[in-house]
Amino acid sequence: MNTEQNPADQHETHTKDGDGPADKQGVDVNAFFNDRTDASKGTSVEGFRCGYIAIVGRPNVGKSTLMNVLIGAKVSITSRKAQTTRHRITGIQTHDDAQFIYVDTPGFQTRHANALNKTLNKTVSNTLTASDAVLFLVEAGTFGPADQQVLDLLPKNVPVILVINKSDRMKDKAALMPFAQKVASLRDFTAIVPVSAKMRFQVDALEREIRNHLPENPPVFGPDDITDRSEKFLAAEIVREKVFRLLGDELPYTSTVIIEQFLQEGNLRRIFAAILVERDTHKSMIIGNKGARLKEISTQSRLDMEKLFGGPVYLEIWVKVKSGWADNEAGLRAYGYE
Repeated sequence: MNTEQNPADQHETHTKDGDGPADKQGVDVNAFFNDRTDASKGTSVEGFRCGYIAIVGRPNVGKSTLMNVLIGAKVSITSRKAQTTRHRITGIQTHDDAQFIYVDTPGFQTRHANALNKTLNKTVSNTLTASDAVLFLVEAGTFGPADQQVLDLLPKNVPVILVINKSDRMKDKAALMPFAQKVASLRDFTAIVPVSAKMRFQVDALEREIRNHLPENPPVFGPDDITDRSEKFLAAEIVREKVFRLLGDELPYTSTVIIEQFLQEGNLRRIFAAILVERDTHKSMIIGNKGARLKEISTQSRLDMEKLFGGPVYLEIWVKVKSGWADNEAGLRAYGYE
């Protein structure tokens, strides 16, 4: 039987509340990448361009952070916990000469072969076949079996840009070039661009390179659109991000968030959310001592929603136990998983 709990202090009402790091060792690694990246040479193409760009990589390599930086807004949730992104998230950036439609995919899952992970992997595969270009993200200095598994999925007929993220973390910058050469030997990449999404290092160069591979098309979305996802969907994602961030590895992957009511009264949004978990013990983890952890989840979520939606938010969160939801294909579709 499903249970739910709503501590007295969980109710939330509105309250007021690029350059990348220098290479200290003086090693010029850019020469290697400049020869392989047209963007660094200032290449330009006449005509408006528009296309879809898939962002793929193993879990927790920085895909969502990179997309948020590329579009200049937070539409995809981030966490150090793997499997944070579970849906295909579209982010849109429009310039005078191009519209970039980024698709942030779930990290390809190799563990826990339940219905949820099978659905996530299907989302990755479907996204790749419909893209005009692919950004394959790896972490600087790290390339393992999980990275190779994603690389093997990439279609041969789509331009693939190797994006080496977190390049600012490599203490020995001279080691970046042999690492890039090693990964580059595994596939004929269109370009190789080292970046730091968190530090916004080389992000403009990456964007220029992406534009070179987009087809000449009129824009699909309006100039002010940043995502094709609804505010209701984004609200659920924000709450889920806070659950992952505040509980870390304490809570198993089998938790999700649904929005039961989303009401707008003028500029005020009234949002009623439910966090679904598998067991009563998971429910207790989220609520915390005297409801303290649930209150923190609610407060942080509300503040992020107000920033994204540009107005006050009343947020109420419940915690419900629903055993087996992550291994029920019909249930997954009901909760918005594709």
